Amino acid sequence: QVQLVESGGGLVQPGGSLRLSCAASGSTFPIYVMGWYRQAPGKQRDLVATITGSGRTNYADSVKGRFTISRDNAKNTVDLQMNSLKPDDTAVYYCNSQCGIPRREYWGQGTQVTVSS
Repeated sequence: QVQLVESGGGLVQPGGSLRLSCAASGSTFPIYVMGWYRQAPGKQRDLVATITGSGRTNYADSVKGRFTISRDNAKNTVDLQMNSLKPDDTAVYYCNSQCGIPRREYWGQGTQVTVSS
């Protein structure tokens, strides 16, 4: 079993920054992909950013140039640095990991990010 624990959400004004962190524990080896998704009220859960073990990244168009995903393979952690935040970024952010043998997908419990003045 794998556990993902997120931290770092909160309330921030438009134009501000937040950093989300996620730590994976349990039977994680190997971790193929880690990433972040978000879900706004009444909407589907959408990809924000992912990163592979080799460091290849993928971003949603809406966050390119503002968000940066990073990963520490030794610590099994993934961070999301969010800059120039907009009200449209308001959502519950979920950490995601694809790991283990056989390969399975796991989700964190979610952390709320609210961008408002």
